[in-house]
Amino acid sequence: MKRKYDKFLTFAASLKCFYINLKDFMHKGERASFGSKMGAILAAAGSAVGLGNIWRFPYETGNHGGAAFILIYLGCVLMLGMPVMIAEFTVGRHAKASTGRAYRVLAPGTSWKWVGYLGVMAGFLILGYYSVVAGWTLEYILSAGCNDFAGQSPQDFMAAFQSFSQDPIRPLLWLTCFLLATHFIIVKGVKDGIERSSKVMMPVLFVLILVLVGCSLSLPNAERGVEFLLKPDFSKLTPDAFLGAMGQAFFSLSLGMGCLSTYASYFGKDAKLGQTALSVGSIDTFVAVLAGLIIFPAAFSVGIQPDAGPSLIFITLPNVFQQAFSGWPILAYLFSVMFYVLLALAALTSTISLHEVVTAFLHEEWGMTRGRAARLVTAGCLLIGVLSSLSLGILQHFTVFQLGFFDLLDYVTAKIMLPVGGVLVCLFVGWHLKRSVSYEELTNGGTLKSGFFNLYFFLLRYVVPLAIVLIFINELGLL
Repeated sequence: MKRKYDKFLTFAASLKCFYINLKDFMHKGERASFGSKMGAILAAAGSAVGLGNIWRFPYETGNHGGAAFILIYLGCVLMLGMPVMIAEFTVGRHAKASTGRAYRVLAPGTSWKWVGYLGVMAGFLILGYYSVVAGWTLEYILSAGCNDFAGQSPQDFMAAFQSFSQDPIRPLLWLTCFLLATHFIIVKGVKDGIERSSKVMMPVLFVLILVLVGCSLSLPNAERGVEFLLKPDFSKLTPDAFLGAMGQAFFSLSLGMGCLSTYASYFGKDAKLGQTALSVGSIDTFVAVLAGLIIFPAAFSVGIQPDAGPSLIFITLPNVFQQAFSGWPILAYLFSVMFYVLLALAALTSTISLHEVVTAFLHEEWGMTRGRAARLVTAGCLLIGVLSSLSLGILQHFTVFQLGFFDLLDYVTAKIMLPVGGVLVCLFVGWHLKRSVSYEELTNGGTLKSGFFNLYFFLLRYVVPLAIVLIFINELGLL
């Protein structure tokens, strides 16, 4: 009897192996790809550029030494962010599979597949609650467009935001609209959806930023805000500043959630991974610094020192814009509208990449059509978004570890799942994957020179994992 049972288990294992190999074979040759290098760079940069560039980076910079912090941050991007990004690119392009499937392809029969599954789950959960905040930007575009900000006091803006965010209906309508916009782009596919939208939205985003920076710098006393943001003060470079720079570099670049490895699976063979990573990091930093040049000159022109987070975007800045341009109502109106359009675009480019992580996984791993997979992801994220939104209002008394559903998702994903995912990516590429694979991908099969490969591999193996562990411990409040 035991012998028959063993034979059955052997047969079942063989059948499973055959099924996996057949599925892998069926996917070969079908993979979509970006149509151009620029499209790939803009899509990846769109994934990195998000609301955190606008509501966190300027605050961290201004309070941790201005240009001194920026120098430390740039060092962290180069020494911490770039190695992880290149590692994610390596996984995606070499496997030619989404992050949820790539680790199983590269390490079949091992537990490394759970690194991919962790990325998919993190992307799914983040998309659910991030879309709630993204939907708020649509409400504020409408409010700014209807000139509702005119004549409002700081207390009015605070009351309006609290009333809106706790409303059981309006945030859900905007959440649905934002998810449907994301869904529409994803269903169109990689080239006609993600790439084409990135080629439109990213240039528009850059133009809006530059126009808003120009307007902000023209205000009286704007130089005080510029000085606060950019004047180096090395006395403020405390251990907290270094940890803040490390955390900002890690979280700002969309690392650890599978977005970049999924996008890299659509890269062509001629895409230069090192150059692409450097371009994405440069664009992300450029947007973050310019966001500071929008916020601080305007805030200091009316004597307000801004804070960070959603309160900065939805309470402080509407008040700042009205006061700063009080003598030019039309400018206050246009500035407010453009700023919230900018926020919506930054959020949309991020939600697209998060949606694609999960959609591509369901499409490839479970054999769903792209449309069906996208519908399932949108519906699931809508459910998470509804619970997240209601947890700020009528469900705010339902808590886990004294955290509402929205805050719980933010804590679990940002403080636990992403750092853990980042460390596992480093360990996989640095220690499990053959070194020759990394060299082949970084040099495009030896056709490109890469004088920094040894440094990159050393950082990936030894320095970056330790740095991410420090970020992890700091985010948990243990340092």
